[in-house]
Amino acid sequence: MTLAAMSLGFAVVQLDVTIVNVAINAIGTSFGASLSALQWVVSAYTITFAALILSAGALGDRIGAKRLFMAGFTIFTGASLACALAPNLAMLIAARAVQGVGAAVLVPNSLALLNHVYREDGSRRRAVAIWAAGASLALTAGPLIGGALIAITGWRSIFLVNLPIGLVGLWLTARYAVETPRSSSQRLDWLGQTAAILALGCLGAASIESGPLGWSDPRIITGVIAAFASIAAFLWVERTVTHPMLPLSLFRNSSFAATSAVGLLVNAAFYGLIFVFSLYFQRIQHLSPLWTGIAFAPMTGAVLATNLIAARVTNLIGPRLAVAAGTAAVAVGCLALLGIRAGSNYWSLLLQLVAMGAGLGLLVPPLTSTLLASVPKTQSGIASGVLNSMRQTGSVIGVALLGSLIAQNSDFIAGTRMALELSALALAGACVAVLTGVHERTRH
Repeated sequence: MTLAAMSLGFAVVQLDVTIVNVAINAIGTSFGASLSALQWVVSAYTITFAALILSAGALGDRIGAKRLFMAGFTIFTGASLACALAPNLAMLIAARAVQGVGAAVLVPNSLALLNHVYREDGSRRRAVAIWAAGASLALTAGPLIGGALIAITGWRSIFLVNLPIGLVGLWLTARYAVETPRSSSQRLDWLGQTAAILALGCLGAASIESGPLGWSDPRIITGVIAAFASIAAFLWVERTVTHPMLPLSLFRNSSFAATSAVGLLVNAAFYGLIFVFSLYFQRIQHLSPLWTGIAFAPMTGAVLATNLIAARVTNLIGPRLAVAAGTAAVAVGCLALLGIRAGSNYWSLLLQLVAMGAGLGLLVPPLTSTLLASVPKTQSGIASGVLNSMRQTGSVIGVALLGSLIAQNSDFIAGTRMALELSALALAGACVAVLTGVHERTRH
């Protein structure tokens, strides 16, 4: 039952990633929102998620993972209710940011609790596989569930669906989970955390608002300068504090650095394009939210299907080539979509979308295992947190940057093609990074 509770915690986080994208157009219509405002609905969640996940794991070590996991479920569930009841767009965006706080708490502490309960390697691997499979299933079901709920009761219902999940998860955790030992020696890196929030917030804001304002606007230039200044401050803090939230020494290992970069670049491309294509299906092809969910189903289904065979493929060709092959598949899918038109038949896009989903599903498991193999076992927790943080940061950048290309271009299709080209370029960089930077069998 502990496994069920932890799986629900991760699943509800992943469900929110895809279910909201299907509702974006309906939310925009309801509030009369601009494209940049809709980007904030997605990015407010991922910014707080990415910025806080490392500190949330450290805080769980300090005060107990069970206690913090239950707090995360409470925050996420309460924020979901606030999203459903939001009277205006500003309140919705604020509630989405609080949801991201809950998500940041749920993910690392669910893993910590599993690690505490399942102490043998074999049982732990099976538990983590089930935990990850539940998240993949939620990711796959998100567009369909979202489309159906919007068609029946409206967009607010996509947030209400989190309430029963949260209540069941809280009950299971309180009833069955065992608290982890507290580590009084664990210190929180408040300076680094503040710099990380400022860096992601400024970077996301500058990228999103560059759409309506343009990159030459003084406010955008100021935002970019503030983002890079915050990044520099973050790096300085992490080099000087005794207990950094992100030990920079990890990046001296080329395999760790390469896999972290791949996680960022792949998520930027994939989730940025999910946002773009959600708008394409609804605004250009005039599909309903339900049919948009159905349109995404083959792609997200391919993620789950290749997740299940990724271990076999990795055993055959090795993790480095498996990650490279998955990354290349997503890139090829992007390039094959460059012929997209306003009136493109859905069946002419299907194989490309499936290739993108299959590539993502193939690369994530070996990417994770390669990153964990590049560090000592005693640093597995922080390494996993770094990968999750990098991937969520990629999502922030992808939605902000690719969305801004659409906003800046009066021709939606031209903007979509630019987004596909930029995504293919990022994925090519990720492929080069894994082929040149990853060295297998690097566990200490």
